[in-house]
Amino acid sequence: MSAIDWLSDSVILPAPVAMPRRVAPPRADDIVDSALPETVTVTPLGAPSPDTVGLLPARRLGLPPDLWGASPSAVIAQKIATARTPDLPAMRDLLKNILIAELDPPIDSGDDRTLFLARIDRLLSLGALGPAARMLDRAGRTEPAYFRRWFDIALLTGTEDVACARMRALPQISPTYAARIFCLARTGDWQAAALTLDTAKALGLVDTAEDHLIARFLSAELSEEPATLPPIRLPTPLQFSMYSAIGEPIATANLPLAFAHADLRETTGWRARIAAAERLARDGALAANELFEVYGERMPAASGGVWDRVAAVQRFQAALNDGAAATVSEALPAAWAAATDVGLEVPFAEAFGDALAPLALSGAADRLRLKIGLLSPRAEAIARAHGPTNGEEAFQVALATGDLAQAEAYDAVSTALRDGLLGEPTGGDDLSARKGEAMLRAIELFGIGAAGNLDELQQAVSLLNALGQGDVARRAGLQLLLLDFAP
Repeated sequence: MSAIDWLSDSVILPAPVAMPRRVAPPRADDIVDSALPETVTVTPLGAPSPDTVGLLPARRLGLPPDLWGASPSAVIAQKIATARTPDLPAMRDLLKNILIAELDPPIDSGDDRTLFLARIDRLLSLGALGPAARMLDRAGRTEPAYFRRWFDIALLTGTEDVACARMRALPQISPTYAARIFCLARTGDWQAAALTLDTAKALGLVDTAEDHLIARFLSAELSEEPATLPPIRLPTPLQFSMYSAIGEPIATANLPLAFAHADLRETTGWRARIAAAERLARDGALAANELFEVYGERMPAASGGVWDRVAAVQRFQAALNDGAAATVSEALPAAWAAATDVGLEVPFAEAFGDALAPLALSGAADRLRLKIGLLSPRAEAIARAHGPTNGEEAFQVALATGDLAQAEAYDAVSTALRDGLLGEPTGGDDLSARKGEAMLRAIELFGIGAAGNLDELQQAVSLLNALGQGDVARRAGLQLLLLDFAP
């Protein structure tokens, strides 16, 4: 079963396999008494294990290909499914890289889909619909469990017609009545859709609530209760799409992050598009440049709230495009304050940190430039080019460059970061054999540390450093110091 509870009931899943019986303890004559290798069981090679599927080679993402080591698939899948979602962008990016990397399969990998689907479901929970869809496409699998997730992604990203066409083209996919009716209606075959609903009702295969929803979706005349549909707390993407088609769209603000993608469609109002883009960018599910493209779609026709934020960002972008340092110096503080108000400091730094670095800024803008640069992907280069003006900045520059040997920490958090990076690596042989589990554990510990447990923070940094993720630890440390995550 999925670790997320909002997947559509769009296809008929195969019956669950019975759990294996408990194995009796080994007898004395079962214990090995020779160092000779056992007889190797040979099986024909079929399709590649889904556990090898990824979007980028591991080394391009800064990960070792043998990340899973000796860890069993089921253990990894459970840890991926239950790990807390990181608050810090650097830790969230590391988790996503683990999920999308092309890695050597675990020791017990085969045709089992448990680990692969755990990776897909975690991407869905993080709102990363694009990477999840590409992973499913690369897997090349058409079993119901795979298609079910691909179908929901299509519903949320506005490609319903493609999803329905694919469903018709795959005879091994058995759609539920709700999905079949939805797709028949999408292709204009309303008569067949209505007949299918009548058949489902006659067979007792739809409950009352589902009957009302589908009937309203097909035609108001088919419904005995044409009044407004009852609210639904956690719709599936299929229910969400039906409500929208009926003319009673469900607001996405309180729904799981993945649903915010539905508000990015061109048919959605600009204000709703801005809100969705901000939410997705804040949680790392939308690229920074896409956020600022939404901001720049048109001129705000009102003032206050979101419109003041859009106007401040547009003024700053216009000044930056002109290249006049004085104009940028004037516009930057207001734009940065607008981004800070809604937690968009990191997307702002990713979009503009590099462009700000060479400008001869003055006043508050000059002081902001280093902070923005330290939150950008080029933090190390910017830190080396722009010297600090006080003790706090001196430590932050040292953290960005990795030159911490002579750095003086200025509070308990910076002390934990420095000690974790300069301390002796821990973990030993077990760490080497189970690097993936250790990395997931480090992400967990960093989150606990960011909430105030500085011993856990130091341990997380030390563990990441030992796993070859020192750059990630330093980036996360900068975010912890500069974004006021510290207690």
